Amino acid sequence: MQLSPDFIEELKRRNDIESIVSSYVSLKHRGRNAVGLCPFHSEKTGSFVLYPETESYYCFGCGNGGDVITFIMNIEHLDYIEAVKFLAEKAGMQLPEDGVDDRAGRVKTTTLAINREAARYFYRALRSPAGKVGLDYMLRRGVSRDVLDRYWVGFAPDSWSGAIDHLHRQGFTDEQLLQSGICGLSRRGSPYIFFRNRVIFPIVDIRGNIIAFGGRTVGGDDRKYVNSPDTPVYKKTSQLYNLNNAKTAKDGFFILCEGYMDAISVSCAGFDNVVATCGTALTGEQARLLARYTPEVALSYDSDEAGQKATRKAIGLLKEAGLRVRVLQYEGAKDPDEFIKKFGVERFRLVVKNAADSTAYQLQSAAGKYDLSTDAGRVDYLNESVRLLAGLQSPIERDVFISRLSKELEVSRQSIEETLRRYLARTRKRREQEDRKAFSRQGAGGELLNRLNPQRRNNLSAAVAEEQLLCALMKNPDFVEPVKAALPESSLATDMGRRLYGLLLSCRDPSALLTEKGGELTREEAGFVGGLMARYQDINYTLEETMEILGRMKDAKAALSGAAVAELPEEDYKTYLDRLMKGKS
Repeated sequence: MQLSPDFIEELKRRNDIESIVSSYVSLKHRGRNAVGLCPFHSEKTGSFVLYPETESYYCFGCGNGGDVITFIMNIEHLDYIEAVKFLAEKAGMQLPEDGVDDRAGRVKTTTLAINREAARYFYRALRSPAGKVGLDYMLRRGVSRDVLDRYWVGFAPDSWSGAIDHLHRQGFTDEQLLQSGICGLSRRGSPYIFFRNRVIFPIVDIRGNIIAFGGRTVGGDDRKYVNSPDTPVYKKTSQLYNLNNAKTAKDGFFILCEGYMDAISVSCAGFDNVVATCGTALTGEQARLLARYTPEVALSYDSDEAGQKATRKAIGLLKEAGLRVRVLQYEGAKDPDEFIKKFGVERFRLVVKNAADSTAYQLQSAAGKYDLSTDAGRVDYLNESVRLLAGLQSPIERDVFISRLSKELEVSRQSIEETLRRYLARTRKRREQEDRKAFSRQGAGGELLNRLNPQRRNNLSAAVAEEQLLCALMKNPDFVEPVKAALPESSLATDMGRRLYGLLLSCRDPSALLTEKGGELTREEAGFVGGLMARYQDINYTLEETMEILGRMKDAKAALSGAAVAELPEEDYKTYLDRLMKGKS
């Protein structure tokens, strides 16, 4: 069911898209529009464009687009009704209860309720005789009871059904428990808890909801950690442990760890600004999430080979998100937890204070790979160093490290600068060649449109005409009636075209497609509409030109490729054959 267009229109009026987006994205005005780095994928050149006139946005890099509601859906990982509620609350509006089908919202509400009750069960279990093994383990690791309470750390007893039975008593059904991700289904068809004989770390989102759990074994299981699967309220690649607390810290930077125990140990050392990934390697999405709350990250990964490899990858992702990066290094210990236990809190504070800039760390790591006492080793080290410096955006930062390399290797600044200039020129030329190849293959943005509308590739002429028609109707609602009389929905060549054309015909105001039909559009469809509005922003069609588009659509569909014909539904295939036979007679 659909909220009234009048309500959505008022909601969007009170939530100006530029004001909302600018709280997540740094925007710079270019003429009528505003441009910034896309918050939905990593990039160095801004391809995210905001169009205040049409109250829409579109990213020419990843194809994400739509209106202010779509933006909130994507940036906050909400469904349509949840995004409307989010904006309504921000604007002080009351969401009408009638006409709202909020089944997805109810599933999420139930899942959060299950997680809250499960967290209470685990919390009480750790502090009961059944949880003594877990409590003793955490106390031995140097975690105080105050910290255990602050992070709601719990324990899952060594039982397949203890937590399940408790949740049943709270009125939750097996279907709800399975949907929440707290349990699985045995071969006999009975639910069983995923966490047994484990210390439990509840994962809390920035709004204070318990959305998932991580469980650390205290013995008897080869798997050190078990983590919640993705659920209606949790996507592990887009969440960070303890971000709900770290976002209010006043330190000016975050410490990023690899796991829950490291984060707890760093917190015990007096740092509330600590976060951790949730059982996965750092993702671009998590890096962009960090960039919304802090300008700088201090990486605190393990000192072994795997940890250093993860550090190098994380540096790239964090820098792509626009963050300054430092690296904590632990001599004589594998990770922050072990370092704090061996050397104490004050030594750890010095490590944080003296953390190396990421470029200095990478240069130091590179130097360790070569024998700098030989000419060949110094040349190889210099060449790798130049590749690292080429990735720096700041000329000042480059200058500092060129000076350092010049003194370290006893090589003139001019030689290093010339080598860097040549490397940058080769890189730029290669990138331009790749861009030209991509453009010639697909045209500007063609690959994105093909991904959103898979039938477009085999029906290019017809699909482009459909896109022009949709834009003509959105810009000229008075064209709808004559077009509708001349063009039935079934005449369009692609499923996407038919779908959007049908929605436009049913709109009270076709120029407000995103407003009136936002609840019916998928994220991909909203992105497709946003892309059309962006590409055709400055193109206007007369009625005569619009009717000519209809003619091109009919001609293009009559000349479908063999692959496109094979994709036609049975009824359309028969119509196509009939048309061919009539054309031959």
